[in-house]
Amino acid sequence: MKIAFPGRNLLFAATTVALATLNLQCRNEAKSEAKTSHNETFLKVPEGFSVEEIGKDLGAVRHLTVAANGDIYANRSVLKDGKAILLLKDKDNDGSIDEQIPFGELPGTGILATEDYLYTSSNSAVFRYQLNDGHEILDTDNPEKIVDGLIDMGRDNAKPFTIDGEGNLYVTVGSWNDACRDQENETGLMPCTLLDSAGGIWKFRADTPGQSFGDGSRYATGLKNSVGIAWNFETNSLFATDHGRGGLHNFYPDLFTEEQDGNLPAETLYELRENDNAGWPYTYYDPIKKARILAPEYGGDGEKTGGEDAIAPLVAFPAHLGPNDLLFYTGNMFPERYRNGAFIAFHNQSPTLKQGFFVAFVPFKDGKPEGDWEIFIDNFAGMDLAKPEGNLKHRPCGLAQGPDGALYVCDDFGGSIFKVSY
Repeated sequence: MKIAFPGRNLLFAATTVALATLNLQCRNEAKSEAKTSHNETFLKVPEGFSVEEIGKDLGAVRHLTVAANGDIYANRSVLKDGKAILLLKDKDNDGSIDEQIPFGELPGTGILATEDYLYTSSNSAVFRYQLNDGHEILDTDNPEKIVDGLIDMGRDNAKPFTIDGEGNLYVTVGSWNDACRDQENETGLMPCTLLDSAGGIWKFRADTPGQSFGDGSRYATGLKNSVGIAWNFETNSLFATDHGRGGLHNFYPDLFTEEQDGNLPAETLYELRENDNAGWPYTYYDPIKKARILAPEYGGDGEKTGGEDAIAPLVAFPAHLGPNDLLFYTGNMFPERYRNGAFIAFHNQSPTLKQGFFVAFVPFKDGKPEGDWEIFIDNFAGMDLAKPEGNLKHRPCGLAQGPDGALYVCDDFGGSIFKVSY
């Protein structure tokens, strides 16, 4: 599914048609409804796939990972029964979870199992637990602190991370200020001093305990909040999604209509190299004009382009969907077209499209997106968002791949973990 946006001269006349077309495309995609094991929520997946709810009422499970032995770990952003991390074990290998083991006392988002360690993050630090030869944690009570002192201002403060093949650790430090706005006069700070410690991705060593923020280096800047971050071992490069800023109509009603506020700016996917700049806060990416636009805090009017030194996104998604995790699929269970493609968990909804709370798939070829992106798992909300009735059920947040190639999705709103098989 891809949005065919009109040119700027036809923006207001054609936007409604384009959005209606998108909704029609979403409805017409071949989907099967898979009833989960423990509740009445139906998740819609392509033909041939099935979904099983393997855990429920688990709390605010944000990101998850699967160790080489099949153990599932989830990191929670809020303590549940005094514990942050949850281990789910299938002890008899029958496909069902037999045991839940909570541990850790620092809530957070990021979590990643490597061959020898389980890495986790709080909102200000990254830790690791050593694994034995059977890929089980040796000591759940005494994690080793790898990085400390990452700024936490209480908003957009998650510290998701990834690790490359050379032992480098990449950590997102999001901005708590939506547009680097001076709160007194509502203009943009120039320069944006927040970029010294936030609004980007920082690089550390994954194998060196006791690092502070000052021991790292800023790998990429101009990223408001990249909750989805992954190292692509096929391209040997870093990829990240980014949340777009908001408040265009609220702060600048004379420049932006409510409809424009619902459609701007794009949520984005980037491939990042060292010292790349993705443009925040000085510019934003307009998915309708397909151009980088100067932010109003820095003299923009919705038309002026800017940010010539900023990189272009690989994919521009509809505004306000909230991309919260990114996973490159390397398994053999799914059909060949999914191999090396990107799954993205969208945690929010587009107010104008009346779509959201889904997992999308971006096909890749030779390390680059190819073809239209599509909705892979839909209906986490449990309702028609165009005519909402009842309560929201789930918000997809984290993604992981199992040793057998199954896809796992966790939900930090309903507290469920789903397993998708083919």
